[in-house]
Amino acid sequence: MGRPKKELGSLKTIQVNVRMTAADHSKVSVNAETIGLSVAEYIRRKCTGKSLPNKKITPLDRKLFVELSRVGNNLNQLARVSNSGIRDPFNIIKQLEEVKMLLQQLKSNIANNDR
Repeated sequence: MGRPKKELGSLKTIQVNVRMTAADHSKVSVNAETIGLSVAEYIRRKCTGKSLPNKKITPLDRKLFVELSRVGNNLNQLARVSNSGIRDPFNIIKQLEEVKMLLQQLKSNIANNDR
């Protein structure tokens, strides 16, 4: 059994082509990518007056957030190993906790655009 058919009113059957300069397209693309929408959905929402997502994260911040998440995951794995009962002559556990706290603060700052 397939999925239910959509109502005719909710189908996107009309296509509108728009010409714009390279600079305009670049600006629209960056704006759409910044808030996590496709260019088409961004234009659709702007034209119809629908709300756009509030948080704007630059592509660079988005990449930084992903990298910080990866580092955090690695730190969690190291912390798990260090908590397994192996002797810790270099006080790694304390250092890992400090780094984890700093990473959480960085993530929070990036998410809130508080740089």
